[in-house]
Formats: sequence, C-alpha cells, structure tokens
Amino acid sequence: MNYKMMGRLIAQILMLEALFMVPSLLIAVMDGTKRAALAFGVSIVGVFLFAGTLYLFCRRANRTLYTGEGMVTVSISWILMSLFGCLPFWISGEIPLFIDAFFEIVSGFTTTGASVVANVEALSRAVLYWRSFSHWLGGMGVLVFLLAIAPSAGKSGGSTLHLLRAESPGPTVSKLVPRMKQTALILYLLYIVLTLLNFLFLLIGGMPLFEAVCTAFATAGTGGFGIKADSIAGYSPYIQNVCTVFMLLFGVNFSCYHLIVLRQFKAVLKDEELRLYIGIVLGSIGLIVWNLRDYYATFGETLRHAAFQVSSIITTTGFATADFNLWPAFSKAILLCLMVIGACAGSTGGGIKCVRVLLLLKSLRRNIRLTLHPQKVEIIRKDGQMVDERVVANTGMYLAAYVIIVLVSFLILSLDDYSTTTHFSAVIACFNNIGPGFDSVGPASHYGGYSVLSKLVLSADMLAGRLEIFPVLALFARSTWKNA
Repeated sequence: MNYKMMGRLIAQILMLEALFMVPSLLIAVMDGTKRAALAFGVSIVGVFLFAGTLYLFCRRANRTLYTGEGMVTVSISWILMSLFGCLPFWISGEIPLFIDAFFEIVSGFTTTGASVVANVEALSRAVLYWRSFSHWLGGMGVLVFLLAIAPSAGKSGGSTLHLLRAESPGPTVSKLVPRMKQTALILYLLYIVLTLLNFLFLLIGGMPLFEAVCTAFATAGTGGFGIKADSIAGYSPYIQNVCTVFMLLFGVNFSCYHLIVLRQFKAVLKDEELRLYIGIVLGSIGLIVWNLRDYYATFGETLRHAAFQVSSIITTTGFATADFNLWPAFSKAILLCLMVIGACAGSTGGGIKCVRVLLLLKSLRRNIRLTLHPQKVEIIRKDGQMVDERVVANTGMYLAAYVIIVLVSFLILSLDDYSTTTHFSAVIACFNNIGPGFDSVGPASHYGGYSVLSKLVLSADMLAGRLEIFPVLALFARSTWKNA
C-alpha cells in the first residue's frame, strides 16, 4: 500500500478545499457576518495546517497507485473533505450540532441536497454559498479537478485512471483523449461552460446575481440545495423552465458533449444510453401529465410542473416547484422509479444510471434466450460494440450490493419513529443522491428529526451512492489492507 502517495494526494485535495473556502470568507467579511467570517477563517487555517503537515511527510512519494489504493484514496479523501468542510457550519453556530453539519456537507459534496436545516433563509450568504458550491465541486469530482490542474505525473497515467475510475459515475471510465490529464481538463472545461451558460440564462430571467450563482452551482452539480424555503417554486415560469432544461443537460454523459464539439453527431445519435434517457424522460412526463390532468388549472402549468419534477428526480437534482408529496400515487410511483434509475453515466447525476439499466435489460434478454437455446453464443453489445463480460458482471455485482445496502439501511432507519414510506424513500433519496423523499422527508420537509445513528447511516449512503459503492466497500475489505 503506497501510503505516502495516498497521503500526498489527500493533502493536495484538502489544500484545494481550503482555497475553495476563501470566497465564502470574503462574502462573510463583506456582509459583516463576524461569526461566519471567524468560522471560515479558522476552518481555512485548520485545514491548511493539517494538509501542509501531511504533505511534508508524504512529499517524496512513489507516484504509482494501483486500483485498490485509488479506491481507498478517493474514499478517505471524501470523508476527510466532509469532516473539514462541515466546520464552518458548526463553528459559526448556524448548524449547531456537529452531526447535522456533517450530514449537510456530505449532502452537498455528494450532490444529494438532503438538508437538516428547517429555515434555510436564516443562513448567512457565506454559508449558503459554501453549501451550493459544495454541489458544484462534488458534481464532477474534486479528484478530477486535481487531475485537470496538477502538473503531469509522467508515466503515471495508469494511476490517474484508477483515481478517475473510482470517483467518476458509471460502470466504466473511458479516455476522451489519450492522456488522462487532458481528459480531466476537457471534462471540467465542458462543465464550466455549461455552468456559465446556465448562470447567464438565469440572469436574463431576472434572477439576482447571488441567487443565480448558487442556483447554477446546484443545477450543474445536480445537487438541489436551494437558498429559498420553497426551492424554485417562487421563481417565474421562465426560471423554472431554464432549470428544467439545464438539469436534463447535466444528466447527459459529458462524452456526448465532447463528441458534439468534435462534430461527431452520428455517434451521439447512436448512443443507446442517451436514447434510453430521453425516452424515459419523455415517457415519464407524458404519464404524469395524464395523471395530473385535473390537478392544475391549465395544461401548460401541468406540463411545466411535470417536466420540472421528472427532470429534477431523474437527474437526482432534488429541486422542486411543487410539493409532489401531494400528487396522486401513480405520479409518485413514477418519481420513485426515476429515483432509482437516475441519470446517464459520466454525468453529474446519481442513481443506478441508465447505462446499467440498459445492460441489465440486455443481460436479462440474453439469459432468457440462453435458457431457450443453451448452445447458442450470445454477445451483449452497446452502440454496436461488444461489452466486456467483466463490465456485465460488475453491473450485476453493483445491483446486488445496491439492494443489500438499501435493505440494511432501511432496517436501521426503521428504529426511528417515522412511517415506512418515509424510511424507505429517505434511503432511496440519499443513496441515489436525490434529496427529497416522501412523507416526512418530502420536498416541503427536512431530515433534521432523524436520530444521530440514522443521520450517520444516511451520510454513509450518500457517500456510497456518489462513489458508486465499491470504493467505500474497499475500505472494509480485508484484501485491500492485507499487503499494506
């Protein structure tokens, strides 16, 4: 186990986190919120001291990392980022309990948007900015950002691939270009451009500057932390429609945008995952509009709310324009299914991912055919290319781990005095990085009433969901540490 290289990377990540806190410190100073300014100042100094000391001990490290080490590095990085990132919430007293502050920042970094804050509008602008920016940073991944800006590590391309694979959503990670550093840089450039476009469209709609910045961060990261008590409901239909479109855009695999830049439009149109994603979105909107046909005054209003919530849930953003907790059972059932399916691999969205659903369906079809014709050789293909059997097996393992974690988490949460629907939807919403669930954790409610144990379980679920389960499970596997 290459502890020194792991420590070096973790130190660099924490230094980046401290630098990213500086804008919040400046906002606190400008606003004259002394406790928030002190909280961010102390946090920045504390993180720099810890990270600097760790870097000094690990600066002369062998830069080679293997798969297990990459997974452990990513998992520990996200845990430490959360432990340090929650300090401004806690020190400022704006979220008085440490476990609540930890839950809130884990929800931010994992782009979940589940909150324990009852009155979000009472928070200072500095804290609101840090909450929203945590979405943006966690959306594409802090290690991807580090790989994009760090000096080239020579022949360590395999090491960077392990890190990118451990942090990026989806069953596989492919290089957009031969060098991993350039791949990471392209991903972040696309991410920044889409974020800026979102921000500009929000400004055009008359949204105030600070609110547009925070909303763009939360939309880009498909996180959903709002800065208003009613999320997006109080804004104009134009703003809501802009959010609908950009949530869907950030739920698309970013490799599709790279292909568009290269003018490879046919390859984009042939992408089976993208077609499944669009089909699910359009089908879900149509069914919910039909189910809500007598619920709103006009067809246009019904379509707007249906499209917004489908976009918000399938991309696991978690914004709301209406309390869908009050919708008919059929519409809520559709939203629950979308929570599980999630967005595309290689996007900022969560969930199982459309590509895994596609592979599971193809695998099911193959197994049925093999049952009927045992001698037949059947190959699973995606976009005309043969899918590696290891990817198919990994998809099955992911689904098994997913079900086990959801069931265990659900049983633990059931110790708290809430309804079964509340517990189950809370687990699904947190594990799939969505945010709002149903009943007592619906879009008009929060997670503050859960016990410390339940908040820890849900925090672990959020981390496991964002990191695609296996990097977190690697921390508890004996084989990971046996050669340490």
